[in-house]
Parts: sequence; C-alpha cells; structure tokens
Amino acid sequence: MSTPDLRNPTRAISDEQLGRLRAVRHSEPSLIPDLLTARARRPLVQGDGRLFIVAADHPARGALGVGSDPMAMASRYDLLQRLAIALSRPGVDGVLGTPDIIEDLAVLGALDGKIAVGSMNRGGLRGSVFEMDDRFTGYDIDSIAAARLDAAKLLVRVNLKDAGSVRTLEETARAVTAAARAELPILLEPFMSEWVDGRVVNDLSPEAVITSVAIASGLGASSAYSWLKLPVVRDMERVMEAATLPTLLLGGDAGDDPDETFASWQSALDLPGVHGLVVGRTLLYPPDGDVTAAVDTAARLVHTSL
Repeated sequence: MSTPDLRNPTRAISDEQLGRLRAVRHSEPSLIPDLLTARARRPLVQGDGRLFIVAADHPARGALGVGSDPMAMASRYDLLQRLAIALSRPGVDGVLGTPDIIEDLAVLGALDGKIAVGSMNRGGLRGSVFEMDDRFTGYDIDSIAAARLDAAKLLVRVNLKDAGSVRTLEETARAVTAAARAELPILLEPFMSEWVDGRVVNDLSPEAVITSVAIASGLGASSAYSWLKLPVVRDMERVMEAATLPTLLLGGDAGDDPDETFASWQSALDLPGVHGLVVGRTLLYPPDGDVTAAVDTAARLVHTSL
C-alpha cells in the first residue's frame, strides 16, 4: 500500500488566485481591511443552532507538527488549499485563525457567508521556556470588531505552580469584559496545565477540565457573550454539568484510530449544552490525506440533516 501524500490535497485555489494574494499583500494592502468589512456575513447561530468551525491558529504559536511530521503545516500555500477545501464543504460554518490566516482567506474570497473567528493570544510559543506566558499577540477585541469578524477566541491555560498564570487570567478577564461590551461572542479554551520534563502538559482528567471550566466561566465583568471550547475527555456528562455557557468541542490531535475519534465526538455532541465542533489538524491533515472525506464525516456529526 502506498503512503498518502499529505502535502498535496486536491487543489481548490488556482495559481492565479495565489498570484493575486501575493500582489495584494505586496502592492495593495489597503484592500485587505476593505475585503474583510465588505464580505457577506451570516448570523453566528442559525438553522439547527450548531456550529462546525475549522481551526487554523496553530502555526502562529510555532506548532507546525501533525502526527509524526514536525513540519506538516510548514507550507502556507498547502494549508490554504486545505482550508479552502474544508470551507467549500456543506456543513462547514467557518474558520478560526490569526490575522494572517483570516486575511489570506478574505483576499481569496473564501470567507463569504462563513463565520470568521479571530484568535487572540498566541505568545506562548510551543516548546519555549516562556510557553506558559500566553500573551495576546494576535487580535484584540477592537480589531476583531473593526474587521467585522463574528467571534473571538483565546487560550486560558492555568498552571498553579507558575506565577505567570495570573497575568494570563487578568488579561483574559479584560478581554472577556471588552467582548461583552462590544456584544461579541468570545470562545474560552481553558486547561489546567503543568510543566513535565520541560514541556507544558494539559491535565485532561475530568476533575481538571471541570476546574478549568469553573475558572474560565467566572472571568470578566460579564459572561453574557462567553462560550467554552473544551476537549472531549472521560465523563463528559460531568464536565458539561459544570457550566451553563454554550460549548463547542475541541477536536485535538488525531489518534491512531479515526473511527474512534469520530465516535467520541458523536457521543459528546449529544450532550446538553454542546453546540458543535472546532477542529483543525485532525481534519486538515487526516491519516489518509483525504481532507474532503474527513471534513464531510465531521460535518455530518454536527449537522445531522446532511
């Protein structure tokens, strides 16, 4: 059996479109904010009330690996092809990314009628000595509102043995407060984390996830526009009893058995309070290289009428 070429999916973007993207970035950068604000928008919640968002904010944190390939996401052109394929599929509601990704997709015309979620804190670079310092180095609430994006997203890693976590909590609280004032939905992705052999490891026990939910839910002067973005773990029923905030499931890294991964998502999607999926590398870089099939399978889990 031949090894699938994960770097060459079916092309959804032409060379001419990529050439225009480079030309706009080189010679007409003022078009980019105009393209964002002029794009056709849709309500965040519509139809069956469920959301299927494709995540693409890993590169900005220096996290380029997928599976055994540490540089799988190194090619921006390849990533854009995969994102364009995903966004073209029925049931895919939108994308989550840093400004560079969102703006590339806007120039390519891939965001019309789609949800665009701006990723905010990418400063805790993967593998760095300062990885727990999740500084806000991407979007802020004002820039998300100015670009007419549909929601914000931030990472809330809490390490009880790292004093730097209090800064993350303070800045996150300010962002949540600003989002509520702007009436902008904000996705909070909380984890209880710790240093293990020089690496940051997230505790995925039900008790730790429940604790992270309690902490994140209370951040900011108002939680009216707060959502949660949570991993699928054991005892998800208990986890979902920890908050009333609307929740999207975090796909996480792909396991050895895609069918098992999809089954775990299906079970969690049936729980009260769960309203969809936010998945990135697992679907954009599937083991067999078939982005369309992976995305379509996940879309049918979220939107059961497909």
